[in-house]
Amino acid sequence: MAASGDSIDDYINTFPEDVQSVLQQMRSVLTDAVPNSTESISYGVPTLRVNGKNIVHFAGWKHHVSTYPVPAVNAKLEKRISRYRGGKGTLKFPLSEPIPYDLIGEIGSLLLAQRFNV
Repeated sequence: MAASGDSIDDYINTFPEDVQSVLQQMRSVLTDAVPNSTESISYGVPTLRVNGKNIVHFAGWKHHVSTYPVPAVNAKLEKRISRYRGGKGTLKFPLSEPIPYDLIGEIGSLLLAQRFNV
């Protein structure tokens, strides 16, 4: 992973090209889902912030990409994300499968709404 002082571009560029493409698409989807966000590196991974508050983190790994944290979800959404749960606060999306960008965007929007109680 990139050091905490690096940019998101620097972070993404540390990965093989195929993973870079996935991370760039995640970045785009999450930026659309979290309008007016600013980018930073927090906890060593790309982070989108709104009004100084961390909303969503995303990261690349050898065999998967992840988003953090996991928002509070209803039963219908839990059914959709349960196969990706990698722990209490992590969703892991295997690189060997199609990445569900629509679900990732939905998670970003939900995290924003829950962070600001809207």
